Amino acid sequence: MPELLCPHCLQPLPGGYSGACPHCGRPLQNQNPEGALPLGTQLAGRYTVGSYLSADGDGLCYRGVLNEEKKFVLIKEYFPVTLCNGRNADGMLMPKEGKEVLFKTSRMDFKDLYDDLRSLTPSTGLNTILDVVEENNTVYGIEESEKGMTLTHYLSLRSRTLTPAEARTLLQPVMEGVAQLHKSGLIHRGICPDNILLPIDGTARLTGYGTLALRTGGSELKSQLYPGYAAPEQYSAAEFSGRYTDVYALGAVCYRLVTGQTPVAAPQRSVRDSLESAHSLEAGVPTWFSQVLACALRLDPARRMQTVPELMSALTDPNVANAMFERGDNQISTRKIMGVSLVVIAVLAILLIWSLLDSGNEPAATPTATPTPAASAAQPQDDGAQVVPDLVGKRYTSEIKGNDLYESFRIVMTEENSSEIAAGIVIRQDPAAGSLATGDGQILQIVVSKGPNLVEMPDIIGFTQANASKQLDERGIQYKMQIVENDGTMAEGCVAKTDVLAGTRFDAGKTIVSVFIAGERDDRMVSQSAASEAQSTSEPAPPAESTG
Repeated sequence: MPELLCPHCLQPLPGGYSGACPHCGRPLQNQNPEGALPLGTQLAGRYTVGSYLSADGDGLCYRGVLNEEKKFVLIKEYFPVTLCNGRNADGMLMPKEGKEVLFKTSRMDFKDLYDDLRSLTPSTGLNTILDVVEENNTVYGIEESEKGMTLTHYLSLRSRTLTPAEARTLLQPVMEGVAQLHKSGLIHRGICPDNILLPIDGTARLTGYGTLALRTGGSELKSQLYPGYAAPEQYSAAEFSGRYTDVYALGAVCYRLVTGQTPVAAPQRSVRDSLESAHSLEAGVPTWFSQVLACALRLDPARRMQTVPELMSALTDPNVANAMFERGDNQISTRKIMGVSLVVIAVLAILLIWSLLDSGNEPAATPTATPTPAASAAQPQDDGAQVVPDLVGKRYTSEIKGNDLYESFRIVMTEENSSEIAAGIVIRQDPAAGSLATGDGQILQIVVSKGPNLVEMPDIIGFTQANASKQLDERGIQYKMQIVENDGTMAEGCVAKTDVLAGTRFDAGKTIVSVFIAGERDDRMVSQSAASEAQSTSEPAPPAESTG
């Protein structure tokens, strides 16, 4: 029998789990919720179960103690609520009738995941899995517990956003850890600020491990996705996730760090992609860095950046980032990256040698007038520099696309709906018109109007408030909800009427739909209505008018 330890202060408990700890004074009575393991439960003779912490579709999480080393750990218990009927008097999990096979296969997935993580960790940027225990007809993953805070908490304490360099440094170990996961054939699928730990001593680490079913909408388990960070392919069990799924999440976390805003959730972007560039939200974010994040956050996995090493390289070097936006190219080519890097090094070496050789006999430079922006789109300056053309207000297909005036720029076009600007017209550009180009092949990002976002009003009369919101959100419809008095003829908590009729097409960017939700039934009004009906049926009909 192992020595009993206080799960609060790790001191020995000669009197067992009753009353209060003689050392720290904290109560030892079980306060874990019904169905969870009681406080003080021993696992494999090595671990003591402490306080219940949280639950997800995979199971329950407890604070625990590694008895021999007297240190805190996290204990994750496989306990899928959709497949399990709870536990019997002996603590054994009981699968639901008809779900026995699915319970067993999902439990194997859970065990395989934690076995793989145990063999892979400790590793840079990954929280360590210490042990995997099979007991009580289930599996327990034992994870290290470090003092510190989550990235979410850290960001809530900051008064400003991180610079791109700060964000890159903070995420470096996490990205390295994810790259190691990918090499081992594992995909995390749950990367977000809540699952990134910042220990008091050491670098950022990734936690929040979960099975494929937990991180996929519509699976057999109750899914847990993180809006803004979960990739679009995770919202359907019919879609396939891969390394690019974690690239999306890492890009989203970096976007949050440098802009202070969580990206628009993927399902909403799929209806109307209103995700603003990082540069437009935070002017201090360089255009090339913003473009890298945009590439990592593409909705189409085939057009998205594919691997974490590519993302790390592109976020570090603007020359590498620019290589990914060559005309007709959507993703980074490793060969291209190496080529660009070698060319840059060679050019720098030649310039250094040339400057050393010619420094002694170079004639003094004569002052030149400061160039002013030319009116022409890409007019060269006297010193050979070019100015950025003004494309705002021009029609993309007939005035910009294929126009030789702009062939020295790499024009990157994205689209968004606009209620004010006609379809096909450039809404805005970056860099601004009139600024000096940084060189031949500069990226010029333009946003072209898709015209108004015309949607059809769905028929939501009788829908619950939650289902009505879901229908409107999926279509990108703006709305406000109001509670109306219920005379007893309407279903409580359901949509009674809307100010836009079902089937009506309208501009979602301009119209806010009013949705009226029936409040609680007023029993007094129901009684009055019933009494009125009874009275009307009992009164005699008026006599027929005499015709003479």
